[in-house]
Amino acid sequence: MTKPIKKHAADIDPNQSVELLKALHILTRDGQLNQDSRRKLKQVYHLFQFIEPMLQALEAKEQTYRVVDHGAGKSYLGFILYDLFIKHHHHGHVEGIETRPELVESSKVLAKDAGFTRMGFHHLSVADAITDDALPEQVEMVTALHACNTATDDAIRFALAKNAEYIVLVPCCQAEVASVLRAHKAASLGKTALSEIWRHPLHTREFGSQITNVLRCLQLESHGYQVTVTELVGWEHSMKNELIIAKKIGGKKTAAKVRMEAILEELNLNDLRERFIYEVHGT
Repeated sequence: MTKPIKKHAADIDPNQSVELLKALHILTRDGQLNQDSRRKLKQVYHLFQFIEPMLQALEAKEQTYRVVDHGAGKSYLGFILYDLFIKHHHHGHVEGIETRPELVESSKVLAKDAGFTRMGFHHLSVADAITDDALPEQVEMVTALHACNTATDDAIRFALAKNAEYIVLVPCCQAEVASVLRAHKAASLGKTALSEIWRHPLHTREFGSQITNVLRCLQLESHGYQVTVTELVGWEHSMKNELIIAKKIGGKKTAAKVRMEAILEELNLNDLRERFIYEVHGT
């Protein structure tokens, strides 16, 4: 059992509702944090520091905007964004997309109890979310915090389909590329000396994870996004630590697409072309 630690002012944002953190079970009833919750809260707060300037820019337009959180889970990120920023301003809405109906329902109850009237929760797959009438044709920001394996790619597909201005991703458990590398390892050894990078099983997993995010960045750049890659928090807090931030700045970039195609060909990953290279209609 994780030992509770005493709450310190540095652990909790002074503008944060303690009652909300208790309702989210981040804080115990007597206002304590355990080590796991403290780590989780630190990650979300650090992510908020990156997201807040984007929210300020959207708010400055004085138009309705939507933040759509994919793989929302218990919606820690959505609730904390709402509590720290959205509720203090006039134009923002938060929408959580989650495939587990019990989590959708519990989030709806919490939002109602908290008086967060501009929050919505939807029991939808990503594919359904793209076409469902509950969400507008365009949204302004898409987030995905620790969306496992291909769920991050699904969130990217949604963001591109909705022409999102900002995309904020913390990928997790990127296994698909590694599985394709593994499946074609024998053929790759005869095709390119670069296959030595992933010949050993441990390297297959690590390289597969890294090249997944490289391809995601090129994919976003090919659709006209400026991409920044950084750490979310220190490695002592989480090994799933890569943060990808994308801002829409213009039209499609052919050079990024060409490089992506070259990597898929060189690394014998053409099985994944449809995941990373596709047309988005209406953008």
